Amino acid sequence: MTGARASAAEQRRARRGGQAGAAERAEGMSRAGRALAALLLAASVLSAALLAPGGSAERDAQAAPPRDLDKKRHAELKMDQALLLIHNELLWTNLTVYWKSECCYHCLFQVLVNVPQSPKAGKPSVAAASVSTQHGSILQLNDTLEEKEVCRLEYRFGEFGNYSLLVKNIHNGVSEIACDLAVNEDPVDSNLPVSIAFLIGLAVIIVISFLRLLLSLDDFNNWISKAISSRETDRLINSELGSPSRIDSLDGDVQPALWRLSALPPRLRSVDTFRGIALILMVFVNYGGGKYWYFKHASWNVSWDKVRIPGVLQRLGVTYFVVAVLELLFAKPVPEHCASERSCLSLRDITSSWPQWLLILVLEGLWLGLTFLLPVPGCPTGYLGPGGIGDFGKYPNCTGGAAGYIDRLLLGDDHLYQHPSSAVLYHTEVAYDPEGILGTINSIVMAFLGVQAGKILLYYKARTKDILIRFTAWCCILGLISVALTKVSENEGFIPVNKNLWSLSYVTTLSSFAFFILLVLYPVVDVKGLWTGTPFFYPGMNSILVYVGHEVFENYFPFQWKLKDNQSHKEHLTQNIVATALWVLIAYVLYRKKIFWKI
Repeated sequence: MTGARASAAEQRRARRGGQAGAAERAEGMSRAGRALAALLLAASVLSAALLAPGGSAERDAQAAPPRDLDKKRHAELKMDQALLLIHNELLWTNLTVYWKSECCYHCLFQVLVNVPQSPKAGKPSVAAASVSTQHGSILQLNDTLEEKEVCRLEYRFGEFGNYSLLVKNIHNGVSEIACDLAVNEDPVDSNLPVSIAFLIGLAVIIVISFLRLLLSLDDFNNWISKAISSRETDRLINSELGSPSRIDSLDGDVQPALWRLSALPPRLRSVDTFRGIALILMVFVNYGGGKYWYFKHASWNVSWDKVRIPGVLQRLGVTYFVVAVLELLFAKPVPEHCASERSCLSLRDITSSWPQWLLILVLEGLWLGLTFLLPVPGCPTGYLGPGGIGDFGKYPNCTGGAAGYIDRLLLGDDHLYQHPSSAVLYHTEVAYDPEGILGTINSIVMAFLGVQAGKILLYYKARTKDILIRFTAWCCILGLISVALTKVSENEGFIPVNKNLWSLSYVTTLSSFAFFILLVLYPVVDVKGLWTGTPFFYPGMNSILVYVGHEVFENYFPFQWKLKDNQSHKEHLTQNIVATALWVLIAYVLYRKKIFWKI
């Protein structure tokens, strides 16, 4: 009897020890999460400290007087601009300077500045102009009176640089005109803030990895527990005395909180990580301006006469609705034996969805038919260009071709996005909405490709090799389709990659990269467990809430504040880093509190 009682006591102590170990592991995870949140916030503060303006090199370069004959104060430069001074030493010749970006496809030259003739020999006339530094520039100088080209040059100007273009006669037996470019003040390195931010991010990753390594060591965990709290000592004493520890439940079972954690169904962290990466990229580039501004299309207006009808959330709603209806109507349950045996056909994930695929192909045929066959007044049939000064100015009001025409016809100009990105390079003047009606068809196609990725994971569950083979196949197939559609060129293909149009090649290219990213993330995150997806996993679990919150609060402190120098890349970058880190922190807190907002 005594031996039986001793054995029962030992079992109770072992069970309590195991329960305490589980609690300690949970606490270790919680400490790791808190450490991650603290590190994210510290990274934001550190970024703000290192990137915040002090003696701004950008302002200093701009304020320095040019070392040339012209001492006039020029207009203040903005981000991605440089100062160009044109010195005309030609007698009796007025010059007109034309400009276009090397990225502007088949564009007309635009007048940059007019330079009067030199008043007398040795005294050039000077005109100042600001030039873009985002891309290379093509400059053409013409004789204003004769409209004859004098010279042409291509150059990539640096931000806030000061340049002089010297136009003069060369007398070497034959009278020739020379155009020489000189650098008066060196440009600033506008990529330096990005480099600093990258190094900070790399340092944070190294610190987190080192911290995780320490937390995985039992000795370190025991030392931390003893140093921070007396709970470990209390547990050891109570275990030796045979009384229940304060962390144990009365019936000796695992804590309800731990039970709830273990009872949650397993999730594919790689999918949430993928979604979180896309969301964080979108949130990051949506703050600030200049070269860091890409995707922002939202505009608030309380007047119905001017309210924008299309939008990102509207497109997401329509896209998910159509795909969800297709699945509800035609989807078949996954056979139980498919996930564990090889009795399913190799293409069962596709053949089981043939009705959905048929309707998706019909939708894509509709997009192709409307895009390339619909007559658009004043525009060539099948036009995919930006209009404006593109295509040598032949079709200024044809922005977006059939896609723009359908939106303007059904929704009206006033209900579309008024400042499309094509206006920057191509000077388009008509409204065009990147979230329009026709492009939504291809967004449905892309969403269904995402459904196909999910079906691969369902039909071949726990068969890693089969999953990776199919991810690879889809990546290659979609990539080859993109190659065929674009002819491996930016503008010369049958259907160029165009985000504003959501062209078919854009869908296949982006989907190919998406399958490639899943191909990398799935074995790393879900199979081998080499990375948990942190910190992208947390916003990926709450993507809609983070996106809506970002859209609503992006103009409010602490996500945005008044910048001391609105034309400084490092100030905008600091703001972006802080705002993005805060949203990651918010997503982490919501994750810990089990608050999730889904469509």
